[in-house]
Amino acid sequence: MWSIYAIGSAFFAGITSILAKCGIRKTDPDIATAIRTIVVLLFSWLMVLIEGTWTDIAGIEGKTLLFLVLSGMATGASWLCYFHALQKGDINKVVPIDKSSTALTILLALIFLHEGLTWGKAVSILLIGTGTLLMVQKKDAGSDKERQSSGWLIYAVLSAVFASLTAILGKIGVTGIDPDLGTAIRTIVVLVMAWLMVLISGKQKEVEQVQKKELGFIIMSGLATGASWLCYYRALQSGPASVVVPIDKLSILVTIAFSWIVFHEKLTKQSAFGMVCITIGTVLLAMI
Repeated sequence: MWSIYAIGSAFFAGITSILAKCGIRKTDPDIATAIRTIVVLLFSWLMVLIEGTWTDIAGIEGKTLLFLVLSGMATGASWLCYFHALQKGDINKVVPIDKSSTALTILLALIFLHEGLTWGKAVSILLIGTGTLLMVQKKDAGSDKERQSSGWLIYAVLSAVFASLTAILGKIGVTGIDPDLGTAIRTIVVLVMAWLMVLISGKQKEVEQVQKKELGFIIMSGLATGASWLCYYRALQSGPASVVVPIDKLSILVTIAFSWIVFHEKLTKQSAFGMVCITIGTVLLAMI
């Protein structure tokens, strides 16, 4: 059953990237993240209330709560970086780097969760790494567009790093606790972190200036994220992180397909080959 949840997580995560890109064309990424988190918070706690798992809050151990908070902080940092990267760069370049967090997740799972590293995983990591490099390589290093938007790369890399930490901390945090309740608790942390960034940067006045159309896309992005989270953490609770995470990363296929339809971002032959490498590496990881 966990594999079905993992696939659902991948689909909704892929949709999220497209909706988020549509919602930050003129809206500040920090504000979009903060608004989106409200939607995810409402969504996640609604599920907790429906299932009646909120009564388990009193029984949460201190260690579990700590890792849920840390996971929430990592998620918040990843979201903030990801939205900045999406606003500055093309989806076809940002998403592959974000999804390359698979390699780091496997390494962290080896160290902290003792899930092991086989030759198959090593080959998969190599394929994913190679594919990512092929997809993000600049078409024209001297073009004005590339020079003006080069800042997206740093944000994309940081997003991947924090996403890896989220997976490991989340795996530890959902042990012995209902995944929906764990998701709801960590979303509170993300919400606080996101709005603190808005307040610290003095952008709170810009919230009222968000266009209704973009606000709609941000809200839909939040709903898709909520659905992805619920599926993802249900999969993590009963499945190995080293397999669940790669399946989740297949959301890149959904994202690339919709980026072509919505934003007309076409893949070059080199990028397409890179996409194939990432897909083969990811599928191989899921089959090991």
